[in-house]
Amino acid sequence: MDRLEAFERMLKDVTEQSEREKEIMDKLKAEGKEKSATYKQFMGNRLMYKNIISLYEKYGLLK
Repeated sequence: MDRLEAFERMLKDVTEQSEREKEIMDKLKAEGKEKSATYKQFMGNRLMYKNIISLYEKYGLLK
């Protein structure tokens, strides 16, 4: 696997994981569980994913 292919795969994985966790967070929020440890962990993960994606944008790596 070359570097470009690895980058594309990583970007796909990060965006997909971010979306999956957002769906879970929405469900937890609907159940009134915003203060749960699970919700807080997903929130931390989402912030990390957003940071990674913003770095990709900063360097012009997103289509």
